[in-house]
Amino acid sequence: MRQDKTIRSEMGWSTADKIVVRGMDLVNEVIGKVALGDMAWLEINGTLPTPQQSVLFNALMVTLVEHGMTPNAIATRMTYLGAPEALNAAVAAGLCGMGTVFVGTAEGSARIMQEALKDVEQPDLKSIAARIVADLRARKSSVPGIGHPIHKPIDPRTPRLFQLAKENGYYGRYCELIQLIAAEAERVSGKVLPVNATGAIGAVASELGLDWRICRGIAVMGRAIGLVGHIAEEIRNPIAINIWERLNEETSAHLRPKSGNRPNE
Repeated sequence: MRQDKTIRSEMGWSTADKIVVRGMDLVNEVIGKVALGDMAWLEINGTLPTPQQSVLFNALMVTLVEHGMTPNAIATRMTYLGAPEALNAAVAAGLCGMGTVFVGTAEGSARIMQEALKDVEQPDLKSIAARIVADLRARKSSVPGIGHPIHKPIDPRTPRLFQLAKENGYYGRYCELIQLIAAEAERVSGKVLPVNATGAIGAVASELGLDWRICRGIAVMGRAIGLVGHIAEEIRNPIAINIWERLNEETSAHLRPKSGNRPNE
């Protein structure tokens, strides 16, 4: 820990005619030369990614950009309907719903694996998986990163991410452990619980050396792009007002008088 009290940051600085980001000249070295995913890696890690890291990190980011009319997307569209002058608020509304149920479980899966494997040189992955599942079941907690309401018996995103991890030299014990966790959870519960996209992201992000506390950020960055896309579609083809009107009508239909009858009839 540093002893001096100087407030320091390595992120960047600027003068009247120059902007430096993580040691790189924004105008001459970054703009037009560094892709968005690589820029995200640079911001998080302080260096540009290797070609292999670039492939994997960009893959993680794009995996969660879009998944249809999710609660996050609906929240964004409804907020934009009420406040079209505040696109940023509409995107923020969608991002606020990223947690233990939707999108945000990459953090949880990365955490349980990183904590389980910390300072363990030759881990018995099968035993560790059994212990993780038993502990979560004892606490009546769901296992983050496994199971999906739609994608069964396989989340199609997962094998692709593991394939890319293998092709780029980053398939290791975290990728193996999340799959053993899923297998153990299926065994003891009798349910179909595949490794889902966030579980794969948590594993691959861990292989890349990312701290579990930043893993939800990968989902946040990717989904923010998708939510802006939903707003773009909402501008071209508004549907939020129809969602609101239908909900307003259908949720109270049982309370309304029948057509043609007076309320007291």
